[in-house]
Amino acid sequence: MSNRLAIFDCDGTLVDSQHNIVAAMDGAFTGAGLTPPSRQETLSIVGLSLVPAIAALLPNDPEALHIHVAEGYKSHFQAMRARGELGEPLFDGIADLLDRLDADGWLLGVATGNSDRGLAHCLEVHGLMGRFVTLQTADRHPSKPHPSMIELAMAEAGAVPDTTVMIGDTSFDMAMAVAAGVRGLGVGWGYHAPERLFDAGAHSVAMDSPELARHIGLP
Repeated sequence: MSNRLAIFDCDGTLVDSQHNIVAAMDGAFTGAGLTPPSRQETLSIVGLSLVPAIAALLPNDPEALHIHVAEGYKSHFQAMRARGELGEPLFDGIADLLDRLDADGWLLGVATGNSDRGLAHCLEVHGLMGRFVTLQTADRHPSKPHPSMIELAMAEAGAVPDTTVMIGDTSFDMAMAVAAGVRGLGVGWGYHAPERLFDAGAHSVAMDSPELARHIGLP
């Protein structure tokens, strides 16, 4: 029998990191002599790997500039971390939901556009590193919505599409779920509107963690 696997996106699903992301993006654009995108524009690309995200914000500029701005983003983010300025609180009910999933026999995973380093820092801060059996990041995969992250997560966890759910707050998460043949469960507390999640193939969208628990099928 295949294991049941619940894969979570990180930013906008497990933790609220929007202040950090917007601040780092503003600093990266300003440092490159560019006008920063609006807050909504920045949040609209959360979930993509970094260089594709910059390319989405600067579609008419060359790849060299995308890479330069991405390096600036990483530098600003690392500086904020070093100064102790990162605030990434867990969303309400997430810790309890993870406990309930674990008690019901689910295996847990993460699939994020974040880096290995960034994800490790986030999970360590919240004491969650030992909760997940598989961690997939942009360091080792094509950007969402390519299904690679989900496919490797299932392989590592001994799960199959019929026993796997992908939980995320962006259309990229839902499109990745569709591409991998798993059930995509959207959350309405993140960075993309429910309509975008449904348009990308979400099976359902939960507005709080108790509703998400019901959509997953927890008793």
